[in-house]
Order: sequence, then C-alpha cells, then structure tokens
Amino acid sequence: MHLEKIYEGKAKIIFASSDPNCVIQHFKDDISAFNKQKFDTIYGKGIINNHISAALMQKLEIAGISTHLVKILNEREQLVKKVQMVPLEVVVRNFTAGSFCKRFNALEGVQFSSPITEFFYKDDSVSDPLVNEDHILCFKWLTKEEINEIKSLALCVNSYLADLFFTIGIKLVDLKLEFGKLMAGDKSNKILLADEISPDNCRLWDIQTGRKLDKDCYRLELGEVIEIYEEVAKRLGIIFHK
Repeated sequence: MHLEKIYEGKAKIIFASSDPNCVIQHFKDDISAFNKQKFDTIYGKGIINNHISAALMQKLEIAGISTHLVKILNEREQLVKKVQMVPLEVVVRNFTAGSFCKRFNALEGVQFSSPITEFFYKDDSVSDPLVNEDHILCFKWLTKEEINEIKSLALCVNSYLADLFFTIGIKLVDLKLEFGKLMAGDKSNKILLADEISPDNCRLWDIQTGRKLDKDCYRLELGEVIEIYEEVAKRLGIIFHK
C-alpha cells in the first residue's frame, strides 16, 4: 500500500493515514550530528527509538501528560494525532552539558539548583538559534499563555522522566522536546507533546559509571550506537525484534 508522504526530517518520515485526524510517524535509521555535518545510517536505530519513544509516551499519558501518540503500529511506525508543530525545540537542562558548556565555558556535569528551560528556533538553515520569549512573541509562534503552558508541560515531562530514569540507574542530564497543536476535534489547538523521546534527544548518563547512553556516543565516537541504545531499552524493560 502506497502512503502519501507529508514530511521528511532527519530521523523520521510523516505519512498520511486512513484517518484524517491522524498520521503515521516512521522512524528512519539515519543519524546525524552538528547540523548534519556528520551523517550515517545505522540499521536498527529507528526500530529501537520507535519502541522507546512509544513506551515513554504511554507512561507520560498515564501520568496525565497529553501526547500525540495513539498506538504503535509495527517495528518502525506509530499512529499519532495530527498536529500543527510549534517551530521551537524546548530544552530542559538538569546538569551542564553540550552547547550550554560551550556558551558559558562551564564544566560538564554540574547540577543546576533547579532545571533550566531554553527555547531554540527549529530551522537548520540558521542552525537552530537560541531564542527568548520576546522573539517568540514577536514572530507570533506562541502567545504568552502558550509559552507558559509549554514551559509547565516541559518541566512536568522532565520531572517524571528524571524520576523514571533514576529508578533504572540513569541520570537524565537534559532533553529536547517538541510540541504541537491538535488540528481537529473539539479540543483543536490543544497543545500536545509530539515528535519523540529517545536517546536521540535526551542526554542519559549511567549513574554509577558516568557512561553516556545517548547520541553523544555517536557525536563523540564513544561506542556502538545500537549497543548503547539497546541498553537503554533493556533497562526500561522494552522488548522488540530487529
């Protein structure tokens, strides 16, 4: 069956579905870093991320956080609610790492007294710049009320996942979230957690050893991506077939 492709990004493809209110999210095996200056295809990565993201979003739904996930369809695909994506990446940081260290010449791994929330404009052509709330209001990406709602949701997601990962011996260093506005039904414009949650967009460190269990293993060439991503899935109790 041929599916109409609606959008293709670096790690996923969005296809139309038979339900006009839903789309199919397909996880690719592509992996990239440094604004695609580094790029590879690693067989099986999309399968692992599909299952990790679905499991985490199901847990968040049970915890009362609305997501776009409807159900997992197969090894690589999910049925998700159709949303208008907010053109922002929301990063919640619990410890210093990554670009934060570069911007502020900070040591890696220092815990913040409370999580820091940052917004980035999602546009590869300008390297996803850091933006503040005035920029967001100026370009009318969100209203003031929506900014506050997304910040609150992002902090709730971070708090829940930090506790969850802690129970399996993993420190949630930071995570990148994306949100969308529901496009149909009585609750149109309702803001939902969308995209994915996986080692591609979370920094995860083993609590005992400090080993990086996320995409930094690819960025910094610290180990086999599949082996490391499978370790996260295993600790979460996720079973899948490659």
